[in-house]
Amino acid sequence: MNTAQILELFCYTLPALVTGVIAYRFFGLFIKSENKKFRFLLENKASQDALPIRLQAYERMTLFLERINLNKLVLRVAPLSEDKNLYENLLIEHIEQEFEHNLTQQIYMTEECWTVITTAKNATIQIIRKTTMNERVENAFKLREKILNDLLEKQSPSHGALSYIKNEINISLF
Repeated sequence: MNTAQILELFCYTLPALVTGVIAYRFFGLFIKSENKKFRFLLENKASQDALPIRLQAYERMTLFLERINLNKLVLRVAPLSEDKNLYENLLIEHIEQEFEHNLTQQIYMTEECWTVITTAKNATIQIIRKTTMNERVENAFKLREKILNDLLEKQSPSHGALSYIKNEINISLF
């Protein structure tokens, strides 16, 4: 092979190689772009599918917080006897049963929101226990009355948790 043939071969090969490299790069960029678009659409679809489930979880936890609201809980759960300790245990048992029933909802919530809800539950239990230890509270009916009177001066812990849930829903939807 002489130099002219090699030069002629090179002149034919060089544009083909340049065209091949450019095509390879463009197809690579195209495939990356399509993969990103596909991932975005998949994430968007998953987000749309998960939204109703997340809203349902927030609804259930709102119902939980309403049910453990001390005003409503004390009115809904009547004492079975005059023993204040039995009534205390009954109220706490209702709260714990409600909580256990809704325990799986934490999967669909942020960690902060779940922490606020469990803190409200624990604070509600603490109020019941603290009120029971009061020496002026002699029986279950006095316990009930004392809890209701104390709540006239301050809000139930579930009120703050409800506000947090409402705020979190507004942030995640808008």
